[in-house]
Amino acid sequence: MALIEIRDVFKTYLLGSQEIHALDGVNTDIVAGEYVAIVGPSGSGKSTLMHLIGCLDVPTKGTLTLDGVEISKASNAKLSRLRGDKIGFVFQSFNLLPKLNVMENVELPLIYGGVGSKQRRERVLKALTAVGLADRSKHRPNQLSGGQAQRVAIARALVNEPKLILADEPTGALDSHTGETILGMFRELHAQGNTVVLVTHDPKIAAAADRRIEILDGKIVGDHRKAT
Repeated sequence: MALIEIRDVFKTYLLGSQEIHALDGVNTDIVAGEYVAIVGPSGSGKSTLMHLIGCLDVPTKGTLTLDGVEISKASNAKLSRLRGDKIGFVFQSFNLLPKLNVMENVELPLIYGGVGSKQRRERVLKALTAVGLADRSKHRPNQLSGGQAQRVAIARALVNEPKLILADEPTGALDSHTGETILGMFRELHAQGNTVVLVTHDPKIAAAADRRIEILDGKIVGDHRKAT
């Protein structure tokens, strides 16, 4: 069974009396262990699709199933649990809390999940070691470079050992060299067996993935896999 199953999904917004179809009958599957880029220009619907996959929103019509759970029928509390248990998010703007140090930022998902302090510390150190920042655990976000801050965000995404790593324009706030380093980290995470879905407007960034889903005007217009 696919990790993500999307069937005839529509997402419609009302703008005054006008209906805006952000997604218009989307169908696709994402299998556990894939590295997928969802690519399209601004306004194409890729961010809307990301919000649905990330359980941040639900379809207007159709079904979206994450790891066997149909999110279109889930309550807000259930969606919150799904996000905490199944998904690790990495955002363009890092979303680190400035008053917390690196360790405290990374352990936040574990605190919300009710994990005990000893286990939290072990899992945070494991995640920070995986991104090469165990020696920065006491630093605050303003003491980090952009690349280091994004690596902290990746550690935070990993700390709950999620089924899915969902990255929204993860290199958008970084210079090209640092961005390539971060993309290298996603390749490593995928090689270790993680499912990675990366959302981007940049075809060059999308080319780093093994599969590229192209979206335009709310529809999937291309689905390409690299030759093996």
